[in-house]
Amino acid sequence: MKITGKFAKAEAYDRNTGRFSRMLAGAFIEFAGVKDDERLLDVGCGTGALAFTAAALTHRSEIVGIDPSASFIEHARSQANDPRLRFDVGSALTLPYPDSSFAKCLSLLVIQFVPDVRRAISEMRRVTRKGGTVAACVWSRDDDPLHTVFWDSAAEVDPGAEGARDSRAYSQGQLSSLWIEGGFTGVEETALVIAPQFESFNDYWKPLVAGQGPSSSYLEGI
Repeated sequence: MKITGKFAKAEAYDRNTGRFSRMLAGAFIEFAGVKDDERLLDVGCGTGALAFTAAALTHRSEIVGIDPSASFIEHARSQANDPRLRFDVGSALTLPYPDSSFAKCLSLLVIQFVPDVRRAISEMRRVTRKGGTVAACVWSRDDDPLHTVFWDSAAEVDPGAEGARDSRAYSQGQLSSLWIEGGFTGVEETALVIAPQFESFNDYWKPLVAGQGPSSSYLEGI
């Protein structure tokens, strides 16, 4: 998987997308039913927000994060001080793990950026043991004012932004349909709600224009 500039700089990414991942991680872990003593894979782990949260909330669990960005993995490794944590460089399309290796396979704010979503879902299913859980969390097209206002405003002045807006979030039922299509049973979809708080406009704006993530890259290209 090719890594573009928008997902290359670890610290800038962590200040922007990473902070939203940290806000969502606990609720996502609870939704997925992660328990102690389970082996967990974090697909598209970025700088490690989900993996670090899982380590803090569980005991005796082994947590593996994988991401195609070597700079993200280097950053995550530099922050890891728990022997249960491991971070690997690799692609969601060809996960380098044997079949049935994990009890839980999670992906936070990543699936919408994978070039072949169905293949990634199939790989996640392959490495998850029978009776395990495969779960993903993505931005909602229906109820995400923070990103909706940005992309709607961009589309008002730039018709080319409309396609980017529609490809970065899922509507209700879209994600669960992919899971059902992928052969999963007991599929459940829900909404995880966060209320981001910013100390100032600059606290919101500066990470956004750092060039990490779709919104940042769009601004950088104007």
